[in-house]
Amino acid sequence: MNKAITDGILFTPSSFSAGLSQWSSGDGVPGSDSYQNAANAAFVPADQDFSGCLELQKTQSLQKLRFKGQTPILPGCYLRVTARIKAISGALPSVRIAGFAAGPGGAALPGVLTTGASVALTSYGQVVEVSAIVGTGARAGVTMAWGLDAIYGHFGLDLTGPNGGTVRIDDIEIEDITGVFLRDMLGTVDVRDFGAKGDGVANDAAAFLAADAAANGRLVVVPEGTYFLDSDVTIQSHIRFEGHITMPVARVLSLAQDYHLAAYIDAFGDEVLAFKKAWQCLINASDHESLDLCGRRIDVKAPIDMAAAVPNRTEYAQRRVIRNGQFFVGNSSDWDDTVVTSQASYAVNQPLKLTGVVNVANVPVGALITGVGVGREVYVRSKNVATQEIELLQPLYDAAGAQVYTFRRFKYVLDFSGFAKISKIIIADVEFNCSGRASCLLMAPAGLIFQVRDCVFNDPKDRAITSHGEGCQGMLIDRNQFLSAEVNMAAQDRKSIAFNTNGNDVKIRDNRITQHRHFAVIAGTSNLFAGNHWYQGDATGQGVRLAGLVMTQSNCRNSIVGNYIDNCFLEWTNEHDPAPDFSSEYSFAGLTVSQNVFQCGHTVPWFTFIVLKPYGPGHFIQGLCVTGNTFRTIGNAIDRVESVDTSLADLDWTRCRNVWIKGNSFNGVSSMIENPRALPLIVNTAASTWTLDTSGLLPFGGRVRNVEAVVPRGPLRTGANAVVWAHPYVETERGTGGRSVELVWPQALKGTASVTVRIDN
Repeated sequence: MNKAITDGILFTPSSFSAGLSQWSSGDGVPGSDSYQNAANAAFVPADQDFSGCLELQKTQSLQKLRFKGQTPILPGCYLRVTARIKAISGALPSVRIAGFAAGPGGAALPGVLTTGASVALTSYGQVVEVSAIVGTGARAGVTMAWGLDAIYGHFGLDLTGPNGGTVRIDDIEIEDITGVFLRDMLGTVDVRDFGAKGDGVANDAAAFLAADAAANGRLVVVPEGTYFLDSDVTIQSHIRFEGHITMPVARVLSLAQDYHLAAYIDAFGDEVLAFKKAWQCLINASDHESLDLCGRRIDVKAPIDMAAAVPNRTEYAQRRVIRNGQFFVGNSSDWDDTVVTSQASYAVNQPLKLTGVVNVANVPVGALITGVGVGREVYVRSKNVATQEIELLQPLYDAAGAQVYTFRRFKYVLDFSGFAKISKIIIADVEFNCSGRASCLLMAPAGLIFQVRDCVFNDPKDRAITSHGEGCQGMLIDRNQFLSAEVNMAAQDRKSIAFNTNGNDVKIRDNRITQHRHFAVIAGTSNLFAGNHWYQGDATGQGVRLAGLVMTQSNCRNSIVGNYIDNCFLEWTNEHDPAPDFSSEYSFAGLTVSQNVFQCGHTVPWFTFIVLKPYGPGHFIQGLCVTGNTFRTIGNAIDRVESVDTSLADLDWTRCRNVWIKGNSFNGVSSMIENPRALPLIVNTAASTWTLDTSGLLPFGGRVRNVEAVVPRGPLRTGANAVVWAHPYVETERGTGGRSVELVWPQALKGTASVTVRIDN
């Protein structure tokens, strides 16, 4: 860059031979005295060292010489002012380059240095050269840094020291030396040229914005130093950081052309802080829909509070993506669980509250609650310290009265719980490497369509994804891997859970999950599980197997289709019902289990793949479809594939309806179930009442509530072997537990019949 060449600007003042009227004995401003006809000044046309010079006698303690012409001061342009001088006679003075800094309106610019280094003249006739550099930025070597408010200058020199001496001064030169400071003169703009200090104290925000405005397609360069930005800054140009930035938490840095984590790491020097500031920009700026982590590994030693990084927002509902990187959890006590025990009271008529909570201020929001009568995955949704109340995520099923509860707050790599509501956030192609030290994601208490796709959750300590509210409404979990840190433990000793949900309409597709205590605990309804493979076995012979998928709403409306369910079972409960006894409500209904592969190996014979567990009496099945599945065991066989856990209550088998179990295949299973089911009945001795005992042959060992068809297989004969044509009527729910059906004929007959029976209406 050279403005004299590129813009035709003339920086060098008029020569002394053009007349001394352009040279002032003051600051050079309009109206100041000139050296024209001055008694102590004269033009000397010939000198052995100079081809024309000013001879000047020092008569004042500060003898000024200033060019009256206005030399422009331009951002990014640096000028060197040079004077050659020699002493002729009298006292020997000192000399320095000096100037007048003019700000807006021509007024003197306050607070800037206007003189160069002083050089003493030590002999007569010796030519001494003095110079100084002036410009807008405080670069190394710049003597007079005047900043962006400088408009122009009047330049010359000062004589200081004793009076009476005479000197001769050659024509003063001013040259553009910007090229000395610019590494790429046409391709970069340096923020220091626009007044940035880089001292970590001065607010350099205006300088950054000015440099960006002037870049016009060039690269903005931030040299070494610490630059404090105390306002929101948006850079529209490409930018390169050699120094680092500091900003208050509430201030936003938006890098429009370089919006990715690598640029923010360059800007802030700390990868966790860089991620927080990049996330803050993603939520506050409209220029970008996704934050690319650039495949970087971010080492984290404490939970990242995603809401605290964006203090100006409590809600957000635009699509935004965090993608392509890894969070690596380092060893730190900041990952330790916060555990609080406290007495509280629970009442069924306030199913989502704990009241009279002792020391409620110490109970953390988002903590898992355990105690008598508390179902799985019940969390603290919010608290009110003034009223000593806690809002529960789900009701408790048998906890009326007062007791001591334990509140355990897990620590998460990305913690969204500080938001009131957040929707349409996507985490994609991200690996959480937790090393058994931390959990991964804690969602906001409210929101819609949070999506996690193509991610890997490695070794979470307690949970991969936790919802402590309804921020999981409509959540999408697709093509992820959930890899447990507890693979070497017996299944019953594990405690980690891949995720839980409470909202409805969740889609869980094509994931792979290994050896957690549970794959998922689902409290919402109308959910879809498709194409997943979850495995929960261990190396224990005849080992205990636990639930893979737990559904806690009796009227669940869930579809479980095309999954590989390995060494675990589906558990269907009503454990989040504050009054779990049946009472004029929808009972167990709305579950479709279709086209899945169920497999187990080396487990106990009484293991089953589908378990219903009512938490109170009176419930019944009113809608269940199990079709097209494959049930297979490796090693020892199992008795059956389905059961009811009656440890708290049994189902009311007199009210079953809408159960459809057909088209399944069974390998290594003793009882192969169907409903409706055609069973053979062979009677070799003529009798008017034929009894068919279905014990163990119908799903769940249920009662015979209906007979769909009776078809004789061959002739019906009397005791004398005479063939007769007859049709019976049926009596259902006979015998022990109502598990038998009676065919009543008009006379004593013998023969074979196929009887199609159902456990439901």
